Amino acid sequence: MEPTPPLGIIAGNRSLPLLFAKNARDLGVPRLVAAAFEGETDPKLAELVDEIVWLKVGQLNKLIQVFTQRNIVRCVMVGQIAPKNLFDLRPDIRAASVLFRLKRRNAHTIFGAIADELRKDGVELIEATPWLKPMMPGAGFRIGRELSSQQLQDVEFGMRIAKEISRLEIGQTVVVKNGTVLAVEGFEGTDECLRRGGALAGKSGNAIAVKVAKEKHDLRFDIPCVGPRTAETCAQAGITVLAIESEKTLLLDQPDLETAIRKSGMTLATA
Repeated sequence: MEPTPPLGIIAGNRSLPLLFAKNARDLGVPRLVAAAFEGETDPKLAELVDEIVWLKVGQLNKLIQVFTQRNIVRCVMVGQIAPKNLFDLRPDIRAASVLFRLKRRNAHTIFGAIADELRKDGVELIEATPWLKPMMPGAGFRIGRELSSQQLQDVEFGMRIAKEISRLEIGQTVVVKNGTVLAVEGFEGTDECLRRGGALAGKSGNAIAVKVAKEKHDLRFDIPCVGPRTAETCAQAGITVLAIESEKTLLLDQPDLETAIRKSGMTLATA
């Protein structure tokens, strides 16, 4: 049996890089090398990997060298890079060349181009999902009370709208109520969309949020995630149901997430 090869981690923000490192280690990856970003990556990741190298967003050549200089031929990308930092970056010469060639600049085109540059130097960017599957619930999953018929209708409606806006590369989250779209996620991100939608639901609240994966979603770059912070944002905004796409959404910090869901009285369910 061949030994498990080492693995590189391109580590964004929040808890996912830490959870991934723990899971990968538990599943037998003997060596983990992380490329971390100043102002984005949680410094605690250093305790979970064999080596961590800090760099700025935009230092593409240094990013690639983190792996090539250490004979790492496979890497994953986990955690987000704040959208504003993708546009505020100060690219090195290699990154500037990549950006110049792009006709459209969004997270997927930029990360796709980074994957191409990694491959040129012998490093393959692969999906992180093999190490994360236990955290991605399937059909029928639910935390909280059963949905009413009206809520089920809104979830179905919201799923349809969310899929369409994701296809158009606008966002992946919508907030709806009684068949009306209250908010669509744009550049501001999921949390602000939830707050805006919740406010527009009025004093009675009871809005429904739906979060999906993109059509033809490239799971190498972006896995939809829900964690305690998302649940707390929903509760503060008066959102009573958060529906996620089954088998395509990661649940982060699950014990804390379940506590937050039950404390708020809302429901988290797959659709």
